[in-house]
Amino acid sequence: MGDISNTQYFKAVQDEKKIEVSQVLRDVYEALTEKGYNPTNQIVGYIMSGDPTYITSHKRARSLIMKVERDEILEELMENYVETRLKK
Repeated sequence: MGDISNTQYFKAVQDEKKIEVSQVLRDVYEALTEKGYNPTNQIVGYIMSGDPTYITSHKRARSLIMKVERDEILEELMENYVETRLKK
């Protein structure tokens, strides 16, 4: 039995296989484009409503986008916007 006065740290297995939000967005964008949708409008609809039916199931895009939180998607988009548009 170990020393119970120390807090142990548990690292979840999921952390090791964390999905990159940028890759999810790329894959979802590609799937939406292939199906003839406007990817920007569809992704915004999903972010605003939380309704996954805005995202096609083509290439498993719907299940893929649901693996990341909507606030993580917004954060990724905002960071990218700041990097490409505001920082010079």
